[in-house]
Formats: sequence, structure tokens, C-alpha cells
Amino acid sequence: MATIKAWRSAILHCTANPAEVGTDQAFEYFEDGLLVEKDGIIQALGNAEEQITLLDSTIEVEHHPEALIVPGFVDTHIHYPQSDMIASYGEQLLDWLNNYTFPEESKFADKQYASDVAERFLAELLRNGTTTALVFGTVHKQSVDAFFEAALPLNLRMICGKVMMDRHAPDYLTDTPETAYEDSKELIERWHNHGRLHYAVTPRFAPTSTSEQLAAAGKLLSEYDDLYMHTHLSENRQECSWVQELFPDSKNYLDVYDQHQLLSERSVFAHGIHLCDQEYNRLSETGSAIAFCPTSNLFLGSGLFNLEKAELHKVNVGMGTDVGGGTSFSMFNTLNEAYKVIQMQGQNLDPIKSFYLATLGGAKALRLDGKVGNLAIGSEADFVIIDKHATPLLSKRLERAKDIKDTLFALMILADDRAIQATYAMGQCVHQRDA
Repeated sequence: MATIKAWRSAILHCTANPAEVGTDQAFEYFEDGLLVEKDGIIQALGNAEEQITLLDSTIEVEHHPEALIVPGFVDTHIHYPQSDMIASYGEQLLDWLNNYTFPEESKFADKQYASDVAERFLAELLRNGTTTALVFGTVHKQSVDAFFEAALPLNLRMICGKVMMDRHAPDYLTDTPETAYEDSKELIERWHNHGRLHYAVTPRFAPTSTSEQLAAAGKLLSEYDDLYMHTHLSENRQECSWVQELFPDSKNYLDVYDQHQLLSERSVFAHGIHLCDQEYNRLSETGSAIAFCPTSNLFLGSGLFNLEKAELHKVNVGMGTDVGGGTSFSMFNTLNEAYKVIQMQGQNLDPIKSFYLATLGGAKALRLDGKVGNLAIGSEADFVIIDKHATPLLSKRLERAKDIKDTLFALMILADDRAIQATYAMGQCVHQRDA
């Protein structure tokens, strides 16, 4: 017999993109709300006093009067193999790859090493309230097996793929167009749509793949339904110049991927900092998305993402922590840095829009809205309980909050993993802070 569970607390979720409907029409907030779940699916959401009258009296209600329930966060770009090399000092992108990233990723030839990192990586995500992520593996097939094997028993909605990289990398990390295709195909057939898991075809970025390998990536996308494509785009000016040298027939960086049929509604490009109007238009036309990764963009000195321009061109945008170039697993910290990136450009990032980007916006970028990203009836019950008194400073600041927008803003500036009291996936607790 199915178990029905209910949680009572302040509850907040976004219902639409604030850029399209206006901030006040983009969210629902229940100061005293009730969330009801059955078999992992949200059955009811609304004001507690009204909803409780409709609830069977035998159903136990878990009450959190000093908390805020929100949807699980959605991370649209992160590298699980870089978990242990986070906070590596002093390089920009290309040197950072050669000096830190490639040596670390070589260790993932060892399946046991990969499994250990995958388990710790997922625990860190859940400790920070992230329940869905688009994740890079390494060039090693076993790195993806290890990741999915760790995610499956937790019943998480996760997306991952084997890196395709056949040039401009150490020999110990390169594959070939043929082996990349065959290994990816094997992983797709084993893991794609297995439980809540999905596969992403994952060329690292244009400089590390030949045209033949990018064509193999396009072939995979044409052979299977609803695969993702995950790569990097226009992160660093030196990188952009290098791409133009390597692909002289391309109109721009994005066109390299476009020529190989890699743009689609399930294509997610990390960064997208140095784009021209033609690239924005093409992203919009194809329904492709950008992962906004503020902590890594600042840490590696790559530049400032122009959110306003992306929205002007109606490009889907989600937030990415981009660990380990990114400096935190926390979506709070990521939104903190995003706010500053936007401020540096003379613009402003409203707290509701921030929250949208980290939840429903990320789900839309991944074409998972309707499943995750908010708490609408029929959605999967992935949510987070936020403790408003997690730290003395946060507690005192939130006493002064004049409305839910002010509360959200204080959270995105002051909160971190300590504020995540519990994380739920499909209605099951997968992280308990005080356990």
C-alpha cells in the first residue's frame, strides 16, 4: 500500500520565468504551507489550514515552523572528477586544464577510485540541496559506470556522459572517434533512461575533438531519442581564438558545433561568455541552453556572463557550479557570485529570478520541467528543507526580512550547506544534516 507523507512549513516555488511574466507572477509562496507526496509524486500543495482539512486524519504531518521548503536545486554544469582538485591555485583556463585537470582525471582509469569520488561527490551535492545535475565524467568509460552506479540507489535524476577527446590532451587521456563512439553507445544502452538517469554525449570542447569525433557525437545524437549533448562554449578569449585557428571554416565558435549537428533542445553549453548576436540567435532557434557558471568564470578570470543579452534573445539559462573550476557546490554561493557578476555590468539580479535560475530555470534548460524544478502537483517530490536559523548571523538577518524576496536575497548572500536541514528525492530523505 502506498504511503502518503506530508510536510508543513513555509513553502516557495517558481511557476514561470520572471523575464516572461514579471516577478510577482512567477512564483507561489505559502507562509504556512502543506506539501503532500505519494509514491514520489507531489499530490497537493497549498495553504496548510485549507489542505489539512482535505487530508486523511491518519496521515502524519511533519511540521517545520522555522524552515522554508523549496524545490531541489538543479545544477546544469559540473565535473564530478574534479571534486578533489577544487580550489587549485593560480591559473587561467588552458593552463589550469594542463596543470591540474588532466593529471587528476587520469586517476579515473581506476574504477575503485572513480567510485569513491562519485559517492563523495553525490553526498556533497545532496548536502548542498542539489537533487539534479548535468555532470561531466572523464574519457574513461568506467568513470560513467561508477557515477551512475552511485546515483541509482539514491533514485536521483542525474545526467552524465563519457568525455570525448581525441587531440590536444595527454596521450593517457585521449580516445579516438571510433572508440568514443563505441564506448558512448555502450553506456547509452546501459544507462540512458534507466530509472531517473540520462546520458549526455560529451565532447569536452571543440579544441580537444577533431571534426571526425564531433561528427561521431552528432551521429550518436541522431541514433537515440532524447539524449543530451553537454560541452563548453566561449569560456575564455584565448580559447575562442584557438577554436578559430583550428576550425577556420567556422563562422564562430558555436558554428563548429552547429556544423556537426550538435545543437538541439537538449544541448547545454557551459559558459557562453564571449558570444556574438549570431550565436545567441542560433542558440535560441535550436532551443539550446547556456549554463551560467559565475564562480568558475571569476576564479579562472574568464569574464562576465551577460544574462540580460541571453534573455533578450530568449535563450534558456540555468545555473552551473562548474566544480572544480567553480569554487563551491552550494547553489547559495553560486547565486551570491551571480549577483555580483550582474552588478559588475550595471544590471541587477532579482532574488526571485536568481531562485528561478537555480530551480525551474535549470529544469527548463534540461527539458525536465514538469518533472523537477518546482513543486507543482504531478511533479517528482525532490525538495529541500532550509533551516532559517542555521547560523546566528543568518537567523538575526532573517528576523528583519520584510518579505519572501528579502528572505531569499539574504539566503543567497549568507547561506551555505549548513542551511540545508534535509534533502529529499522522490519523497525519500537522501540527506539529513543532523543525522
